[in-house]
Amino acid sequence: MRFLTLLLIAAPLSAQTGANVLVVVNKRSTVSQRIGQYYVHKREIPLANVCKIDTEEKEVITRAVYDREIEGPIGGCLERVGLRESVLYIVTTLGVPLRVEAPPPKAAGQSEESAVDSELTLLYAKLHGQSHQLAGPLSNPFFGHVDAPFRHPNFPIYLVTRLAAFDFADVQGLIDRSVAAKDVGNFVVDVRADNNTPGNEWLRQAAALLPQKRLVLDDTAKVLYDLKNVIAYASWGSNDPDRHRRRVGFQWLPGAIATEFVSTSGRTFVKPPQNWTIGNWKDSSNWFFGSPQDLATDFVHEGVTGVSGHVGEPYLAFCPRPNYVLPAYANGRNLAESFYLGIMGLSWENIVIGDPLCKLRQ
Repeated sequence: MRFLTLLLIAAPLSAQTGANVLVVVNKRSTVSQRIGQYYVHKREIPLANVCKIDTEEKEVITRAVYDREIEGPIGGCLERVGLRESVLYIVTTLGVPLRVEAPPPKAAGQSEESAVDSELTLLYAKLHGQSHQLAGPLSNPFFGHVDAPFRHPNFPIYLVTRLAAFDFADVQGLIDRSVAAKDVGNFVVDVRADNNTPGNEWLRQAAALLPQKRLVLDDTAKVLYDLKNVIAYASWGSNDPDRHRRRVGFQWLPGAIATEFVSTSGRTFVKPPQNWTIGNWKDSSNWFFGSPQDLATDFVHEGVTGVSGHVGEPYLAFCPRPNYVLPAYANGRNLAESFYLGIMGLSWENIVIGDPLCKLRQ
């Protein structure tokens, strides 16, 4: 009951500005530089808040490369111009490596693999002399704090999002929609047929906490397709056995966000063939980049402004919880805070695509 009450009474919190954002650009990537320039102009990011790193334009890197060419230089940027405390959000760009590879884990849930972005969330604590284990997810101190403003040092992490999609045009559209976001449209929650799962319960809780006049809820085996005027969406994605289409075909409004319980939706930003579609784990002939599951980048291409994904298996408990993400966004939190309120683990498989400053405005 306390959880419900806090979400319902939460008031919009003070807005952050471009001065609270560090933009990470890869000097070896033309698309990364173009995205950085466009975003800095659109959000009036101070030039001192642009961090240029020099690393290979590849999606998967070793831990040594991450430490030497990504985390180290970004930490240097923050310290060199005195931004360690004032920066709350780090934005990576297409062309910055996506995943830190690791050997096969000794036990389930103990992988040392992680998304680059999720690893960077811990940089704040590292700059204060702390260290952490590599195996398995670490507790997110911001998880579930729906009534607390995000600030340092109360929450000793950075919230890291990524401006990335299939190409520059898709990212440009995402940024433009972020600036134009308005508090209109429908919140769509699609529960799958098997009732006795934690994921279904989180979806139903999200539905109960959203504006009821703007809610579209399906609690049957039916999969929702081709809806109009959508501002937020949560579902099982391609993990719903009744879904057979690669894309849901919604009309997305500027500022729309999406989150799904899908293990590998953030595995790559490479564009699949036009005729590729989702499949199953039994038939590898139709896999794309090692998986039959849907892609977060398809949502951006369709018109979403923010979406979560995973570079590898997070396990259900560590997927973003829609009962935190959607109500927080509806109640005035920005995109970064809304997603990270619902992400239980850091140094893990999660990515958040979108402009951290995006929020629904009246």
